[in-house]
Amino acid sequence: MERALVLMGCAIGAGLALIAGIGPGIGEGYAVGKACEAIARQPEQKGSVTTTMLMGCAIAETTGLYGLIIGLLLIFVAPGLFLNRL
Repeated sequence: MERALVLMGCAIGAGLALIAGIGPGIGEGYAVGKACEAIARQPEQKGSVTTTMLMGCAIAETTGLYGLIIGLLLIFVAPGLFLNRL
């Protein structure tokens, strides 16, 4: 019974951690859209707008990657750690 509860808790936690991938997707899409608008208004600033956009997208993507890493740890590592203590 304890084993099932540990596995269930880890699976639910991993699912919740992977929800963190939604935010970066929305944020990066919004940033790219605004960058396209900025380039359309001032084409001579294309290089600077693109560089800033890519840097912002890279920073925003770390949130999703952290969620993915936590989810993988909860699926593959945490059950073994918790079950060894029971």
